[in-house]
Amino acid sequence: MYIKQAFNYLHDWWRYLVGAILIFIISQIGTIPFVLIAFLKVINSGGSLEDLQDEQNLMTILDSNLTLFLMLLGFAVGLVGLYYVVKLLHKQPFVTLTTSRKNTDWGRVWFGFGLIAIVTVVLTVLDYYNNPQDYVLQFEAVPFLILAVIAIVFIPLQTSFEEYLFRGYLMQGLGVMAKNRWLPLIVTSVVFGGLHFFNPEVTKLGPIIMVYYIGTGFLLGIMTLMDEGMELALGFHAGNNLVGALLVTADWTVFQTNSILKDISEPSAGFDILLPVVVMYPIFLGIMAWRYKWTGWGEKLFGKVSPPEPHNPIETS
Repeated sequence: MYIKQAFNYLHDWWRYLVGAILIFIISQIGTIPFVLIAFLKVINSGGSLEDLQDEQNLMTILDSNLTLFLMLLGFAVGLVGLYYVVKLLHKQPFVTLTTSRKNTDWGRVWFGFGLIAIVTVVLTVLDYYNNPQDYVLQFEAVPFLILAVIAIVFIPLQTSFEEYLFRGYLMQGLGVMAKNRWLPLIVTSVVFGGLHFFNPEVTKLGPIIMVYYIGTGFLLGIMTLMDEGMELALGFHAGNNLVGALLVTADWTVFQTNSILKDISEPSAGFDILLPVVVMYPIFLGIMAWRYKWTGWGEKLFGKVSPPEPHNPIETS
């Protein structure tokens, strides 16, 4: 039902192509302040344009809180652009991109958020006490409070943009074009994970970490299809990124923040990468399946997506 309801609105293939291009352009406009301010900072300090070409160096040119704000601003602008693409280009109510339910179920959003937030905090605290040599306590009240305000406001916008783009807009668009569920699940999960290939974590840990990123895409996609809506994925993604930004940072991560802890250990790509995907993710899905009584896994993940019956007119151009 979640994908199928897109048939009720303007769903021509070219609209999704044009929409995706517009969303990309608008989101890139949102990155202009970051590039401009970083450029001025480099020039004023006697640097060169080559300093801006090194992504790791780019992340440290400005204050970490300012950098985080400017990075997240592009996602917030992109989310606004996506909203208007859906409303104006597809004539589609935004709630139908969120869920197949009449209204957004905020209880589901908070359940997804709380599940990953609690697990992340517990595992981090356990690791901190078992391996204290791997962490530095870097808490400073003022920088942390500034970080908290930025993160609480803008990280949910960042994760919501990604969810609405991949598990919403592209999931529905590919679904109504392919008329099945498995193709949009695979494509959106692989593309979502693939876009993380340029993160500094990949340089540090190697391509094996793509298993984690693509696996996360599949986790969020399965949540969406099984629950017939994005609420769980919205909450889960926001909780994962927000708690991570506030709790732990490292010199080699994409978000370098004034968090409570700094991980100074030498990361290794191995079981730590596979553990979430092969152990934790099935557990998360199992908890959600039990909580929301999911049934019909085969149909919901691999079944066909059929247009409404002829007596229910489909609006087309």
